[in-house]
Amino acid sequence: QVQLVESGGGLVQPGGSLRLSCAASGRIFSINQMGWYRQAPGKQRELVAFVTLEGTANYADSVKGRFTISGDNAKNTVSLQMNSLKAEDTAVYYCKVIAGRNIYWGQGTEVTVSS
Repeated sequence: QVQLVESGGGLVQPGGSLRLSCAASGRIFSINQMGWYRQAPGKQRELVAFVTLEGTANYADSVKGRFTISGDNAKNTVSLQMNSLKAEDTAVYYCKVIAGRNIYWGQGTEVTVSS
């Protein structure tokens, strides 16, 4: 059974930084893509960033220049460095891994940006 475990969420002031991490365990093969999504209260889940097997990273316009995604296929981990955080970044952040035809989601980690 595949599990994705996220960590690193918390409360931070505007302008601050957080680093989210996601580790996949279990029988997971042929990862094509790893990424992060988020869901703010009352809103739909949205893409934040993803990185492909080849190392190509893609970002939502709202986080470009502030967030950096990095993946380690050998360790089945993906991280999201979040800088210059804003109140509108407040959400539950979910890790997503695509491996072949399978899609896996983490349980989510909460990020609150507030003074």
